[in-house]
Amino acid sequence: MKTADHPANHARPPRSSTPWRPKLCASPARSFRVALLLPIAFMLAGCKSPGVDITVLNHTGGTVNLLEVDYPSASFGVDSLPAGAVYHYRVRLQDSGPVKAQFTEGRSRQYKSTGPTVHEKQEGRIEIVLDPDGKIEFHPQLNPPQ
Repeated sequence: MKTADHPANHARPPRSSTPWRPKLCASPARSFRVALLLPIAFMLAGCKSPGVDITVLNHTGGTVNLLEVDYPSASFGVDSLPAGAVYHYRVRLQDSGPVKAQFTEGRSRQYKSTGPTVHEKQEGRIEIVLDPDGKIEFHPQLNPPQ
């Protein structure tokens, strides 16, 4: 015996001969917003803040310890950098002043050097090479300050 709640007792809606298709844009206002915001999103995806990529290359032939690179308003470093290793770091310059590097070789020999002067919002690259004789070379490729 079928009851009133049985699915067979409910009427089904008639089937249409055309298949159902979703609406892609609900309104002209939404289409306008999408058309306006999409190019902005693509432009922002390609933007990056001004900065300098600093790369330190250890060509000393041994592990260096307590590597520190100072630049205006901040610094970065690592406890140790093995022979032949490369260390990359991106900085955002918020002031003007010299870039300095220092490291310790072995247990007690410390080396220090002052490199190029950089300026706020400057962009480019600086390669710092630690040589076998303890010399620290700076190879800047920087855009002029704006």
